[in-house]
Amino acid sequence: MMRRCTGKIVLLAALVMLVAACEDRNGPAAAQRELLSRQLVPTDKALAAIYLRSCRSCHTVAATGSPLTGDRAAWAPRMAKGMEVMLNSVISGFGGMPPLGLCMDCSPDQFESLIRFMAQTEHAP
Repeated sequence: MMRRCTGKIVLLAALVMLVAACEDRNGPAAAQRELLSRQLVPTDKALAAIYLRSCRSCHTVAATGSPLTGDRAAWAPRMAKGMEVMLNSVISGFGGMPPLGLCMDCSPDQFESLIRFMAQTEHAP
């Protein structure tokens, strides 16, 4: 009898965690993060132009699976890999991200500034 109850408790706990995870990605908090990401634009005009034409369309839409601009929690594990890895991912393409992030004329310095802006790190312009 106890074994059957323990199994049910484990199953119930797993279902609660699954629902909580879905709520976080698709619920009100996720919608709020997406809305906030759409309000962010680099202050540097040249960088803003690049961001608006090459980055914004994916990094402000949660359904794309890309980390949202300004969502530090989503960017943190990526940034922890180091800027060299991040730049390589942008330049070579990674997952759903196309090579060069659709900015064929961007320099590595511009990519780094865009990454820092989207991740909202201390060195962002």
